[in-house]
Amino acid sequence: MTASSIFPPAADKTALERGAAITPRFDASGLVAAIAQHADTGEILMFAWMNDEALKLTLDTGIAHYFSRSRNSLWKKGETSGQLQVVTELRIDCDQDAVLIKVRPQGDGGACHVGFRSCFYRVWENDALVEREA
Repeated sequence: MTASSIFPPAADKTALERGAAITPRFDASGLVAAIAQHADTGEILMFAWMNDEALKLTLDTGIAHYFSRSRNSLWKKGETSGQLQVVTELRIDCDQDAVLIKVRPQGDGGACHVGFRSCFYRVWENDALVEREA
């Protein structure tokens, strides 16, 4: 597990699971899983990764930031597309290794770089993936 320079580790299991401090458990690559959910509809919009800097910027600015593994860089969602994700609530799971971000998408409301509202636009049906919006 990669140590974060921004977020200190939990003192113990109780602090991790029940404490008031955010002490994310980043994986060996320094990342935590992040799920973006539409704050009003409950629709799952996307899955991405966050490093410590992306998580801190998200908490500090109220705008979702992620870490792109393919570009190996920080990524402010919507910076170029206009589809900013305004954070209404941030939750972290019991082990602090996954984050759920409730967001209100801006712009046209889309989240997927392919052009769909959600990145989960395909359904497995009759032994094939079929494109279908929620």
